[in-house]
Amino acid sequence: MKTADVRRDIPLLEEVIYLDAASTTPTPRPVVEAMNDYFYNYNANTGRGAYGIANKATQKMEEARTKMARFVNSEPDEIILTKNTTEAINLVAHSLKIGKGDNIVVPNIEHHSNLIPWINLKRQGVELRMVNADEHGIVHPDAVDKAVDENTRLVTITHISNAIGSVQPVEEIAEITEDRGSLYLIDAAQSVGHFKVDVKKLKADFVAFPGHKALLGPVGTGFLYCGKDSQDELEPLLLGGGTVENVTLDNFNLAEAPACFEGGTQNIAGFIGLGAAIDYLGRIGLSKLEKHGKKLTEALYQGIQDVKNVTLYGSPENIYGIVSFNIDNINPHDVAKILDETRSICVRSGFHCAIPSIKHIGAYELDGTVRASMHYYNTLEEIDALVDTIKKVSKLGDN
Repeated sequence: MKTADVRRDIPLLEEVIYLDAASTTPTPRPVVEAMNDYFYNYNANTGRGAYGIANKATQKMEEARTKMARFVNSEPDEIILTKNTTEAINLVAHSLKIGKGDNIVVPNIEHHSNLIPWINLKRQGVELRMVNADEHGIVHPDAVDKAVDENTRLVTITHISNAIGSVQPVEEIAEITEDRGSLYLIDAAQSVGHFKVDVKKLKADFVAFPGHKALLGPVGTGFLYCGKDSQDELEPLLLGGGTVENVTLDNFNLAEAPACFEGGTQNIAGFIGLGAAIDYLGRIGLSKLEKHGKKLTEALYQGIQDVKNVTLYGSPENIYGIVSFNIDNINPHDVAKILDETRSICVRSGFHCAIPSIKHIGAYELDGTVRASMHYYNTLEEIDALVDTIKKVSKLGDN
């Protein structure tokens, strides 16, 4: 599929230049149609009935789980369904067998969802060891290695910084955790769907994924890869319907993973839609997605790097899909409003749910940054429109 084909499947792109994929992506027609098919033709709960449409709903959702597993190179029973990346990370944080004397290693540039849950564990006597990124927002393996010791229970890191776009050396860090015997969690919110993410190659125990970002799936969907060897490290967070094999008045027997981690009714239509979204990305091709994303990222960075009054964040050699910037003397929220009102360009502004990261790059006192984030549906013409508008707005910074 070509970019023009995808654009035809996303009607809102006729009205706006949408450059906020790091927050969420618009949903293509085939994904919406797959969800509508469920609502119109077999709207029943899964795993709850022997009648025909209930069986079909169960089959379709499990097919979607299998698609997720294949997409990241895992087994279906290693995929735990969640509503987003935040829930996936919190599932680990709240379920992990951990206690006083243990420590967790985490970089200082994480999204709040991969920071606050670990800070919260300090109440249990768990030590939080912070690793500082360099000036470009890159976490170096040697800094992680120095922080890890025999009491390190978990090392966690984002694959791509949502605030800066910096790509982290996650495979090199995996060598450290493997050697030291620590568990390893990767936040893949900004990587999966942009290029191939192979959980086996990453050698992570846990990888958290969103459905509504680069995967082009609906909101309210996500999943956690939890390797079979690591499933016993977690205790189920939600107990109830679907999580047990047997119950007496004073005891219960848990179901096997992933069912024991998926209490209650799931977002059935959403996950069926996510399965359709994964099929859709397959028709585009991951190599084309990656190549297109690199081209747009480079074009935007290069287009504004020499513009007067513009400050760029991150290294051009090590960012993907995200370009964060500021314009002197103009609040980032005002820049975003001007872009929207003058050219219908949609970008994110502010702290991007990553206040420590924004502080690290020196943009906290500026009220954050302006962030443009791209996907396959974006074009070079749209990047040119953004560059042209930034050049015009930057002149206001002289006042």
